[in-house]
Amino acid sequence: MSVTPENHADLNRRTLLRRAAAAGLLVTPAAGLLSACAGSEPTPANQDEGAKSNDNPFGVQDGSAVKVVVFNGGLGDQWAKEDQAVFNARHAGVTVNMSSTQKIKTEEQPKMATQPSDLVMNSGADMMDISTLVNEGAIEPLDDLLAAPAWDSEGTVGDSLLPGTREDGTFQDKFYVVNVAFTVWGNWYNSALFTKEGWTPPTTFDEFFALAPKIKAKGIAPYVHDAVHGYYPRWALMATIWKSAGKQAVIDIDNLKENAWRAEGVLPALEAWEKLVKDRLLLPGNLNHTQSQQAWLDGKAAFIQVGTWLKNEMAATIPPGFEMKISDYWGLGATDKAPKDVFAGAGEGLVVPSKAPNKAAAKEFLRAVLSKAGSAKFAELTKSLASTKGSGDAVQDTALASANQLMSQAPADLIKTKLFDFYADLDKESQNLSAELMAGRLTAAGFVDRMQKAADKVAKDSSITKQTRS
Repeated sequence: MSVTPENHADLNRRTLLRRAAAAGLLVTPAAGLLSACAGSEPTPANQDEGAKSNDNPFGVQDGSAVKVVVFNGGLGDQWAKEDQAVFNARHAGVTVNMSSTQKIKTEEQPKMATQPSDLVMNSGADMMDISTLVNEGAIEPLDDLLAAPAWDSEGTVGDSLLPGTREDGTFQDKFYVVNVAFTVWGNWYNSALFTKEGWTPPTTFDEFFALAPKIKAKGIAPYVHDAVHGYYPRWALMATIWKSAGKQAVIDIDNLKENAWRAEGVLPALEAWEKLVKDRLLLPGNLNHTQSQQAWLDGKAAFIQVGTWLKNEMAATIPPGFEMKISDYWGLGATDKAPKDVFAGAGEGLVVPSKAPNKAAAKEFLRAVLSKAGSAKFAELTKSLASTKGSGDAVQDTALASANQLMSQAPADLIKTKLFDFYADLDKESQNLSAELMAGRLTAAGFVDRMQKAADKVAKDSSITKQTRS
């Protein structure tokens, strides 16, 4: 689960989750990533056949090289350099060629049919569409990685992962994506300000609407959000739908079930956000993610919704005395079917191209990334949880502590939506409609009607490979 403030402006994001932004940016997805350049270059010989052992389960060869491409977004890239050190402490004879970029699709997709990098972090606004990568066979299944021994702990790599990490990387019943960041989403607020004013962070929309006039009386907008990238507000919309309508309603939406968007609880969830907009509780302006985050840090708004990469992304401009804390997304109250469920999951996906010349070293590097040592450094450097259990245990940080607290109270069911990873067209449409709703140009009822129509179109199109979840 994605930048240092500005000069990356629109090209910083996430997957997790997160992965949604690539829709509509893909270059000829139907043309075939692997077939596009078929025959133009021979497939390179794999370097990945060597002696295997418990400490080298994939048989990485000394003298080989592995090319690793990291997305340099909100989490930075220093954590990956720490993983390189972990890797080379055990494999000193393997050369790691690491580079960082925000242009993942632009730079890496053209190589997929010929000689790709060995390990690619597929994240940010310019990311490759994961459903296309899977459907085209462009990336390697990594179930053998899950079964491999953990780098520096008992059991397997799969045993070491936080709940949901395996599921978030699984498509068509195979594990393809190693999501290195375990992100928690919710509503952020300045605890110091709330303590000073005697405000209690709301847990429902009704509580928020009751608090909003007090916030406005202090010259502060109650809420601010990214009005440029549609997948930002969509996180909040889908979280509220889940809380209101329940897990099964979102599963039905993901599985393209007939009239799933018209299930009980979906429309009221969206109407709560429609009211927030109509009551003029948003900070005016067409702000992108870093601009809206900075406005929040500057005290212009009381709440902002985003994930736990927030502190690392804005580290350079956090004012002294600002106590950044995250609280759960608000529900509707007594009618909610899943009021305690938390929106959290693994993001910032690493993939191994099917034609990578050194897949063995790529998988071994992933073992290092998911090690206790690597994940602890990740949490320390990014102030965000890694996908390995216990990554944040030794980190002293208010923001991370509030995320840990939220997760400690979370039930087994975590909010997650797969629809937008499954279908690029629905991803694009949902982003557009989310932005329109939050801009006040679309009603909640209109959102439901248009999403149902778009889902029906995909469901009836026999040329589109269908995916399901449970």
